[in-house]
Order: sequence, then structure tokens, then C-alpha cells
Amino acid sequence: MHSRPQRLLTELLGTFAVVLFSAGAVCADQFLRDSNRARLGPLGVALAYGVVYGVVVSALGHVSGGHFNPAVTIGHWVTRRFGAFDTLAYWGAQLAGAVGAAYLLRFTLPAEIGHATVLGTPGVAAGLTRAPAMLVEALMTFVLVLALFATTVDRPGARYWLAGLTAGVVIVAAALLGGLLTGAAMNPARAFGPALASRHWTHQGIYWIGPLAGGVAAAALFDLLFRRNCPRPG
Repeated sequence: MHSRPQRLLTELLGTFAVVLFSAGAVCADQFLRDSNRARLGPLGVALAYGVVYGVVVSALGHVSGGHFNPAVTIGHWVTRRFGAFDTLAYWGAQLAGAVGAAYLLRFTLPAEIGHATVLGTPGVAAGLTRAPAMLVEALMTFVLVLALFATTVDRPGARYWLAGLTAGVVIVAAALLGGLLTGAAMNPARAFGPALASRHWTHQGIYWIGPLAGGVAAAALFDLLFRRNCPRPG
């Protein structure tokens, strides 16, 4: 059993990597476009997000549980696998990692790239209203959290390599489906870090309400279907 500081540091570093590579891919795509080079395109951006998330879950999941996403953590809280203090502590670590990654992008990228992409902050497609955008984010996050719970929760030996592979594939597929609609954040930290660094808060609520609702629904459904004995916080 790893200590709380070890788990929090792992969540911070893992979320840092997720935001750095996923938001950085959006910025890199814009840089290639401005340089008249072959772009990453939606597939490249989706792969960057899915691969980095899968890698950190596989590599670091055995330390912290492999959340790296407040929507995953709230699922553990609502099903009483996490207490309130651990939930808030995980959220703090995840947001700190996201903010650190976003500011690193801000200070290293050319200013025009940062402005053009708002540092990879996800955005809602023109003509899409708040409610459908929240629903899109909630549905994508629902599948992601359900996949993580199915491969890690209540198992004698959680298979984090499988969780990472599954989560990565889900993120790539969801990003290809919903990336043009909402940016396919599926993670409040993924939206918050770049928004803070770029001071671009448009539709920020969508990226909190949608993913958190999806995470709660997925965790509750998992417990309802499998009805396993869950460890309760002391």
C-alpha cells in the first residue's frame, strides 16, 4: 500500500503528462498548419490523448489507482470507495498537474500558437448549445469511467495494463467521434489547466458538469450491475 503523498504525487505527475501531450498535440497541429507541413489532424490529436492516458494508467495505476481525472475520482467517492478528504486531495493533485502542464506550454510555445489554440483548451462547435455539449461530454466520460471500473475496481489484482489499453482505445474513439463537437475533454482537469493558463473560460462549466455527471453515472451503474462488496473508507 502506497502512502497518501506517493499517491498524490503520482496523480499530479500523471495528469501533468496527460494534459501536456493532449493539449500539446492540439498546439503542434496548429504549428504544422502555420508552417505548411503535414498536420496531425483529428486522428493524430486523438491518438496523442489516448496513448498518453493509456500509458500513465498502465505505468502508474498500481500506485494511485490510475485516475488522472476528477471524473474517475468522483466515481470512487459516490460509490464510497473514497472518502471526501481523499477525493478532494486527488482533485487538487490532478488540477495542479494540469495547470503545471498548461503553463509549461504557455512559456515554451510561440505566442501566436498559444493564442490561436488557446493552449489546447477544448471548445464547443458553432451551433451546438450547452445542453447537447454537456450530454456529449457526459456520454464519452461515462464509457471511459465504466471501462476503468470494469478493469480495476474490486479485483484482487487490478490489471492496469488492460485498464490502460482499454482507456486509451476509448479515448481515441471518443475523440474521433466528439472531438469536433466539444473537443472531447472527458476530464475537467484537461479543460481547466489550459483554460487557466490562457484565461479562456468560455463554456468551462460544460467540461465540469458533463464529465462529472458521466463519471457518477458510470460508477453507480457498475455497482448496480455487479453488486460487489466495496471497501468503505474508515
